[in-house]
Amino acid sequence: MRTRFAPSPTGLLHLGHAFSALTVWQVAADLGGTALLRIEDTDSTRCRAEYETAIYEDLGWLGLDWPAPVWRQSEHLADYAATLERLALRGLLYPCSCSRKQIAEAGATPGWDGLVYPGTCRQRPMSEARPGDALRLNLSAALEAAGPLPAFTETGPLHAGTHRPDPAALIAHVGDPVLRRKETGDPAYHLACPQDDAAQGITHVVRGADLWHATFLHVVIQTLMGWPVPTYHHHDLIRDEGGARLAKIAHSRAIRAYREDGLTPDDLRARVGF
Repeated sequence: MRTRFAPSPTGLLHLGHAFSALTVWQVAADLGGTALLRIEDTDSTRCRAEYETAIYEDLGWLGLDWPAPVWRQSEHLADYAATLERLALRGLLYPCSCSRKQIAEAGATPGWDGLVYPGTCRQRPMSEARPGDALRLNLSAALEAAGPLPAFTETGPLHAGTHRPDPAALIAHVGDPVLRRKETGDPAYHLACPQDDAAQGITHVVRGADLWHATFLHVVIQTLMGWPVPTYHHHDLIRDEGGARLAKIAHSRAIRAYREDGLTPDDLRARVGF
């Protein structure tokens, strides 16, 4: 049994990260397995070395440890590029130059994770790709190429049971996802995450409930690429007094701020329910 905690070094860890990390290590301990640390540092515009250092310091302060070396996505860019090439050769990718404004103006409808891309560039061949284009997965073609989709097991408290991706729901609520980001050329989460899980031999993916719907797309990509489908465990999210989930973008209070206030690791664990 191998699981992982996979933060992005785009800011300081907050209580939501603490809860997620402690959940990952608890599930690993309960199942007699190993918890790995993965640094998801593919966002070339926002990731910072000082935030990565802070991740190691904050997790160590919480009393967590992990095997070395740590998997850093920025060291595996060639692997993601190779996967994109394989998908392109199968006719499953297309270049997209649409801005968010253009997507909204094209009548895109709300989906599980933002607006569902309306397919404006879907007929563009890869031979027309220009520098700065995003690369999107043609989801309908990918579903046809993948064939029957397998069921996956969910052990988290919110969705426990067996689930199978519904192609019609994916097309309606996800659309054609970006696998390589526009302008920067960075690999997108929906590519790098399932690829790393396969490469690291992850048997159990433990993560927040905000990524529940992403799992259905990841199972499609895993099936398409011949990668194993892990067991999943989605945990609830830590929220503030107003009910909003904690997030870096909302400048949620950092773990190190509580450390500086004199809280002990046990105090912080208790604050998030451990």
